[in-house]
Amino acid sequence: MKRIVLFLLILLPFLASPQIKIKGKVKNSSAPLAWANVILSNSEGKLVKGTLTKDDGTFELDVKSGAYKIKVSYLGLGDWSLNLAPEKELDLGEIVLKENTGNLEGVLVVARKKLISYKADRLIFDVESSIAAEAGDGISAISAAPGVLVQNNAISMLGKGASRVMLDGRMVELSGDDLISFLKSISAKDIKQVEVISNPPAKYEAGGEGGLINIILKKGARDSWKNSTTLSYDQNSYGLVTLRNNYLYHKNKVRFSISGGGTMGNSKVLQELNTSYPSGLWELKYDGKQREDKLSGRLAFDYDLSERTSVGIQYLGNDQTPDSKDFAGIKIHNRMGQVDSLLINQGARKLRSGNHTYNAHLVSRLDTSGRKISADLDYFTYNSKIDNRFVANVFSPDMTFLNTSQAARNVSARTINNLSAKVDMEQPLKFMNLSYGAKISFIKSKGDIHYFNTISGFPVLDEGRSNEFRYQENNQAVYVNGVKDFSPELSVQFGLRLENTTTEGESETLNERNKNSYLKLFPTFYGAYKPNVSHSFLFNYGRRINRPDFGVLNPFRSYINSNSYSEGNPFLKPSFSDNFDFSHVYKGVWRTNVFFNITTEGYGPVFSSDPETNTLVLTRENYYQEQYFGLGENYSLQLTSWWQSENSVYLLGSKTKFTSGINASPKNTAQLYFSTGHTFSLRESTKLQVDYRYSSSFKRGLYEFDAMSGLNIGLRQTFVKNNLQVSMLVNDVFNRNYLKNYTSVLNGIRQVYNENNSSRFFRISLTYNFGNDKVNVKERSFGNDEERKRTN
Repeated sequence: MKRIVLFLLILLPFLASPQIKIKGKVKNSSAPLAWANVILSNSEGKLVKGTLTKDDGTFELDVKSGAYKIKVSYLGLGDWSLNLAPEKELDLGEIVLKENTGNLEGVLVVARKKLISYKADRLIFDVESSIAAEAGDGISAISAAPGVLVQNNAISMLGKGASRVMLDGRMVELSGDDLISFLKSISAKDIKQVEVISNPPAKYEAGGEGGLINIILKKGARDSWKNSTTLSYDQNSYGLVTLRNNYLYHKNKVRFSISGGGTMGNSKVLQELNTSYPSGLWELKYDGKQREDKLSGRLAFDYDLSERTSVGIQYLGNDQTPDSKDFAGIKIHNRMGQVDSLLINQGARKLRSGNHTYNAHLVSRLDTSGRKISADLDYFTYNSKIDNRFVANVFSPDMTFLNTSQAARNVSARTINNLSAKVDMEQPLKFMNLSYGAKISFIKSKGDIHYFNTISGFPVLDEGRSNEFRYQENNQAVYVNGVKDFSPELSVQFGLRLENTTTEGESETLNERNKNSYLKLFPTFYGAYKPNVSHSFLFNYGRRINRPDFGVLNPFRSYINSNSYSEGNPFLKPSFSDNFDFSHVYKGVWRTNVFFNITTEGYGPVFSSDPETNTLVLTRENYYQEQYFGLGENYSLQLTSWWQSENSVYLLGSKTKFTSGINASPKNTAQLYFSTGHTFSLRESTKLQVDYRYSSSFKRGLYEFDAMSGLNIGLRQTFVKNNLQVSMLVNDVFNRNYLKNYTSVLNGIRQVYNENNSSRFFRISLTYNFGNDKVNVKERSFGNDEERKRTN
């Protein structure tokens, strides 16, 4: 099979046949227009082809020779049309749509972007149109997108598992706390849109069972420069101050951008865990004060060697010190429910992590038929160090000191290095549009854990609790993707991606070595049928792989406090998922969605308890197979000229089977999810946004979840010809949008967990823009972004 795919990749360039291309660029009086409608009809007025303009306002249509009429439209602007009969490539140049304003009952009506729009394989959320999203950071932008959930430092998609994150089309190779911190370093002011892709095309890496979330950064016009400065303050139990600056320059053949930002302050972390041991209930309450100090920066430079070829380099860096002061109190009950004793854990956790990413790239249009080649070379390095010191003292119920049960210092360090290269080719053929490419990636990871017993007052290394772990992963991939328009009403897209992966993990302390190798094929398919302007039917299928993060493969223990630790699993295997999705869109505003996902070799966290030692253990296992399904309705409504509404409701369900020997029974019930968002244009310079989300209680596999709800209220006011913006946000007004009663029963022991990481907060931000406001600096993401995401 591998030889057949490689043979096709070699043969395809010789099958190319030039087509007649119609292209142009759409703008208003000051800037390019993205998502403008471009419709091509024949002499009888029948639709032939249609497309939407890209972020820079450009569009391309490939057609046969003949007589046509082209029409360009955009909500709130006047239409533009032209009769044409192309015999060779036709460049229409700049097409300027003039503003079409009018007064309706004293209210000014102007062009307004759609908050949500749809394509065959993705949902597009416009960050610029959302007050709650644009006033914050990358996490704010992702959280505000429909169907995207950010909980417990994990990003997922409604109806899917854990989601991967891309930046301008390439994977971000970070996960967990590292990914959250990285996204917080990106200003939402620099984000144009968020794409929610449930089944990614073959061009993208097959990793991640929960689809992809693509962050698209802003771009602008030529021969200009722009500077944007944002100062914001967040108040939860503590305060956070963030300052960001972004400078962009585009002149002639040079495109340059530099941005940097920093955050100082603290946030509050509350966690509760009730464990019902046979000897009695243990009630744990953790109260932590976590520093949020971080610095980040980005530098990009591109140069046009010719009209068709450009080269560039890019750097991205991040450094953070999220230290914390920890206090965990445990009430130990007897079988009668009385408090026998108190176990008080006090500690200080010092953490420092940083990453550096370097990219060099080339993009070249080979001819006028649309053939294009791009190449990326990337190097990524990540390092982290955690120094966790804690003392556990035992007290009687009246707080009389009894003894010190444990005192320790747990020091861990990890480094990851990744080198990757990729090449992508776009190849228009006479009978379809084709793309294909290849990628190679080399990863090396090193992790050390050293445990010191300090109960005597002096640190003594405990070699039985210390470990050194090495990990290597090599990946080679090739893909081919084709798009075929059978008629103006029917189009299909299909793709194949072949990935070969070899891994090797070695524990030097345990003298264990584990090797794994697998060759897997990942197909994708998309179909779109539009019988008329009111109805669109969309179907897609994709197979995905979810590889374990590097850190969870380390077989040794990392102690959280005196009676709990996390343990890796070197035998953990990747899971696979087959995802089916069907949608019907009515007039672009009403979307009905049905999906069905099948997961095999599913793995995840397993919280178990030792009733003899009363110790909590967190590990990961391949322990289940699952069918997950749902039905959803999404409705966009323009109630009045000043009131826009976006609404979603989903009914979700699952069926789980445990495949390993864990002592538990799967439980599954239905889940109801509802969200509604309303934007009020109080006047031209003032907007109010009110968002509400609700999720019912439900059971899924090993875990039970309590109901959650959140109300967010945002206000934005602009001054000085929209160059100065003041935004205010109250997030989770009633403090109900956090993980509650997260319950599991394993080995007959019931555990109930709650976590609230400053869900309710108030934010005020001030942004000032200056320059000629026509910037067009291309932001390019990194070719090794997939590997970076899996560092946790």
